[in-house]
Amino acid sequence: MIRYFAVTLISVLAGASALQAQNANPLSSEAQQAYNSIKRNLEGAAEAMPEADYDFKPTPEIRTFSALVAHVADAQTRTCSAVNGQAKQPDAASKKTKAELVAAFKASFDECDKAYGSLTDANATQMLPGRGGQRTKLGVLTGNTIHDNEEYGYMAVYLRLKGVTPPSSERRR
Repeated sequence: MIRYFAVTLISVLAGASALQAQNANPLSSEAQQAYNSIKRNLEGAAEAMPEADYDFKPTPEIRTFSALVAHVADAQTRTCSAVNGQAKQPDAASKKTKAELVAAFKASFDECDKAYGSLTDANATQMLPGRGGQRTKLGVLTGNTIHDNEEYGYMAVYLRLKGVTPPSSERRR
């Protein structure tokens, strides 16, 4: 009986320990999941838009699709390189072709992959300088994800106006 109790207790403790290990970084894990989700959508949108439509803009007052891609790439490069400790000067806005813009987009995601990959619950409250004052590392990266989602919303409209199904809708089919 005591042996059964000991084996049961050890099994329960091992299971609890494994569960705790899986959730050792719940805040940073959720932040990284949100980023990875929007990353798939943004990359898919940049690839899905035909090159001939990269200069498309729905009205004269707003950006072209290529300028929108460049804006996201530059914003991500600026934000994530600062989180990584080496602020880089972005240059996606100078790119002209789809291939160049997609490459700049990929480079910005590489920078962000490093930033989100370095995020843990233990360092999430590390303060970083930024526009408007100090912000936590988690706050800066959450802001990046929020911005990415907003910009993807615009991209989805551009895609639809050109008869292209946005990646987030394509996966639901």
